[in-house]
Amino acid sequence: MPKYIESETLELKEKYTDVICKEIVSFLNATGGTIVIGVKDDGTVVGVDKIDETFKKISEIITTQIEPNPQDEVSSELRFEDGKTLIVVNVSKGIQHIYCQKKYGFSSVGCTIRVGTTCREMTSEQIRIRYENKFVDSEYMLKKRATMSDLSFKELKIYYSEKGYHLDDSNFEANLNLKNQNGEYNLLAELLADRNNIPLIFVKFKGSDKATISERSDYGYRCIITSYEKIKNRLQAENICISDTTVRPRHDTYLFDYDCVNEAILNALVHNDWTITEPQISMFDNRLEILSHGGLPSGMTKKQFFDGISKPRNTTLMRIFLNMGLTEHTGHGIPIIVKKYGEEVFEIEDNYIRCTIPFDDAVLDKIKNANVGLNVGLNVGLNVGLNVGLNKTEKKVVSLLIEDSAYTSEELAAKIGLTKRTIERTFISLQNKKVIERIGSKRDGRWIVIK
Repeated sequence: MPKYIESETLELKEKYTDVICKEIVSFLNATGGTIVIGVKDDGTVVGVDKIDETFKKISEIITTQIEPNPQDEVSSELRFEDGKTLIVVNVSKGIQHIYCQKKYGFSSVGCTIRVGTTCREMTSEQIRIRYENKFVDSEYMLKKRATMSDLSFKELKIYYSEKGYHLDDSNFEANLNLKNQNGEYNLLAELLADRNNIPLIFVKFKGSDKATISERSDYGYRCIITSYEKIKNRLQAENICISDTTVRPRHDTYLFDYDCVNEAILNALVHNDWTITEPQISMFDNRLEILSHGGLPSGMTKKQFFDGISKPRNTTLMRIFLNMGLTEHTGHGIPIIVKKYGEEVFEIEDNYIRCTIPFDDAVLDKIKNANVGLNVGLNVGLNVGLNVGLNKTEKKVVSLLIEDSAYTSEELAAKIGLTKRTIERTFISLQNKKVIERIGSKRDGRWIVIK
């Protein structure tokens, strides 16, 4: 019988290979284990020739290639068998909830776990649960006191209920860390409250500089998730589309890549330093700019940022966005933008990050030739890109809901000059056309635009 037999806690390697990084991660995410280098799979001892070089490579793995850094959980030693030298890598169970290979981030490829004698990729659900559990109550948003003391969270509870979470009012605030150690509502709570003092401004400028403002809309002063939805709907409406009907299927070209803009907005919200001020979204004749404050999170390099390494500044806010399905933990958002527009669209400084999304030249030329400006407002998006086939009343209702999803049928009736019953029939028509959907109950819910 060979002395060495692979098991759930023992991995044998004839020689060093880069796959050892994956093996270490797998043991960290499981119950720990040992990697013996210099032994064949059948247990035959062959030894290690380049001892110093191998030690150096293992050290590099431990210090630079795994996130979080596992230096306290991994150690290396020499062992002598049959006149040959072996290198033994001892891996303890990780003290963090989840580890990954940095180059792959918190994805299934990056997050592996030891199962039997093999390394298995973790499922998205396993990663999500572990990733949420790794957040700790140490961030500034949880300690900084809110500017308001009388806060309510009806909208946030609706969001959680819609996602299938069981709500218990007695511990809802505690579970989401909405109060600081003194029992006062914190900055996170203020961001998530139904009403707050935090703006979120969308500004349109005439031309390519900030000399002249054509429109200023504030979607803040309410739950940050609702504010995000409103911003998202507004940008959908602004994303002018031109269609080439001479080919089949029809070819559509949009002013900007909406998925990239959405990722930039989410990144700005989650990573913004809210103690400074809110993110800023600016629209010019030729570009969109999304600016967040605070620069890169502490300890993150530009290379890690562009590689998609996920390291949120506001970890608990990130957890809530994960719960809502608004963002993911795979770190794919920045690489998506880079793949489409290149790294040069990001301006990264110590105190801010600006993402500049250029508009499509073909769409700009079409607009120019048609003598249509980008500052004609919401109706351009409604009429050109989104709501073909809607009648006049439906378009007015959609336009107002994009401005404020909290409008009731009575308020819309008063604004448009129609009866409440007409508005309610319009809601049903728009719902059947899959343009809007109901979030929450008839009493506490609201209609949001989904296309």
